[in-house]
Amino acid sequence: MMRDRPEGAAAAAGDWAPSRDLGQLRQVVRFLKPYKLAIAGALVALATAAGTVLALGFGLRRLVDEGFRGADTALLDQALIVMFGVIALLAAASYGRYFLVSWVGERVVADIRRAVYGHVIGLSPAFFETTRTGEILSRLIADTTVLQTVLGATASMALRNLLLLVGGTILLAVTSPKLTGVVFLIVLGVVLPLVFFGRRVRRLSRLSQDQVAHVAAHVDETVSAVRTVQAFGREAYERRRFGVRVEQAFAAAIRRVRVHALLSAVVIVTVFGAVGTVLWIGGHDVIAGRVSAGELSAFVFYAVVVAGSVGALSEVVGEMQRAAGAAGRLIELLATKPQITPPAKPRPLPEPPTGAVELDNVTFHYPARPEVSALEGFSLRVEPGETVALVGPSGAGKTTVFQLLLRFYDPDSGAAKLDGVDLRAADPHQARARIALVPQDPVVFAADAWDNIRYGRPDASDDEVRAAAEAAAATEFLDRLPQGFATFLGERGAQLSGGQRQRIAIARALLRNAPVLLLDEATSALDAESESVVQAALERLMAGRTTLVIAHRLATVLKADRIVVMDQGRVVAVGGHHDLIARGGLYARLAELQFDTDRAARPAAAVLSG
Repeated sequence: MMRDRPEGAAAAAGDWAPSRDLGQLRQVVRFLKPYKLAIAGALVALATAAGTVLALGFGLRRLVDEGFRGADTALLDQALIVMFGVIALLAAASYGRYFLVSWVGERVVADIRRAVYGHVIGLSPAFFETTRTGEILSRLIADTTVLQTVLGATASMALRNLLLLVGGTILLAVTSPKLTGVVFLIVLGVVLPLVFFGRRVRRLSRLSQDQVAHVAAHVDETVSAVRTVQAFGREAYERRRFGVRVEQAFAAAIRRVRVHALLSAVVIVTVFGAVGTVLWIGGHDVIAGRVSAGELSAFVFYAVVVAGSVGALSEVVGEMQRAAGAAGRLIELLATKPQITPPAKPRPLPEPPTGAVELDNVTFHYPARPEVSALEGFSLRVEPGETVALVGPSGAGKTTVFQLLLRFYDPDSGAAKLDGVDLRAADPHQARARIALVPQDPVVFAADAWDNIRYGRPDASDDEVRAAAEAAAATEFLDRLPQGFATFLGERGAQLSGGQRQRIAIARALLRNAPVLLLDEATSALDAESESVVQAALERLMAGRTTLVIAHRLATVLKADRIVVMDQGRVVAVGGHHDLIARGGLYARLAELQFDTDRAARPAAAVLSG
């Protein structure tokens, strides 16, 4: 049974409970249920294909006993015609079997990928604090590919050989019970190594998959930070680290392959040894007249079919064990429950929205840092339409306020409220729809400008998108791109400068037109000329809206209705700029260090740390 995992339970990459048996594959059955008709068709094709192969044994027995011994050429002619008919039926059944089973495998894996991605994208940030992106990518791509192989080609092979094994065993017993007993005494020697080596293959398969996940995580981390790697000249260092990861993955894979190869060798020796033994015993029985040559021929044919099936199934067991590991890793992701979920009966937010924001005596610790409080007894009320600047040293908790208002986390105690409703009682999607965010590190998706800006409001028209871009001073560089707004901006906006990416993010927030605006150092990446344009656009946007801004420019501080000074997760002072300067204390020290107080009218003053 799938057991739920809390988000915080996921630790570093690879720290997941291992899959212990093939029972993990039972979790995949729910994805198979919608395709019962295709599965039924595949089973019919499988049964037909297996039946035609087994029917050849009857024909062989009759041909040897009546055709060869009786010198009946007409029977030989008839046997040839029948053989071609059986071959045609076998070919048609094999086509249907392969196509339908492969189709089901591809379809189910596509559904699993969609389900895993849909689930992961809904997990709250606490999960991603302790799980690397590369680990998730490995599960989503590599593990589903393993399942794809098993549910497609391997499952088809397994079912076909299972039917041949069962049918061939029955026909062996009917043809010669004595020889069948001999065969199955030897087959016992096949099962024992399967059990012994199978456990090792399963354990080593899981280890190999985890090492591949480490490789993927390393690639994701370093490629995402390639500019930093190159700026510090650490290419050779990262190549060595990656080489170590690759060699670890290679060593784990080779250990698995070695055990799997040994298992295959043991099975081959045992199976073909059984066939040789049967021929020896059966030959004596033919000479003694206890069985006919046709019966021995049919028995050997069925023995070869059974032996081939057992050998093929031994190969399948290894693949199934790899699939069990992959399924276990995927199911663990699906079993991870988000910490932030809508309540059973969400309390509706009042209409029309007012934009009132409140944090009431909030204490909060990040799951990854439970020993350090990000906010401690923090209280703040922002009236509709009010602009409040949050200032303070790095780590004061300013960004944490935004995280709680967006309900990425819930407070340990106290309450975060929007329009008078505790966010824990509201639907998080409905609450977030009333908030527009401009982050400090702007996100640009691998798409064109139309899609990136429209991300703030998917139903917006082209005219509305362009108007938002103009207000954010983005049209002047977007129109110069080769295809204008339709130009692909590159992965993470690689074709744009930092200031241009920031303006895309501002345009997105402008288009959203939400009653609450969160500005996390929204103009930090802009030059002085662009800042003056964007600052004017932001002031128009902020008019009539509740705005919380993490302040880093003196112009922002001066134009805020209130300044909230934070330190170590607490409010230490509230007031206007000149009032706070006159009081002295933390704000005055920050201003002396980071604001040019003698040139207060200039918006391009130095940065106040965020």
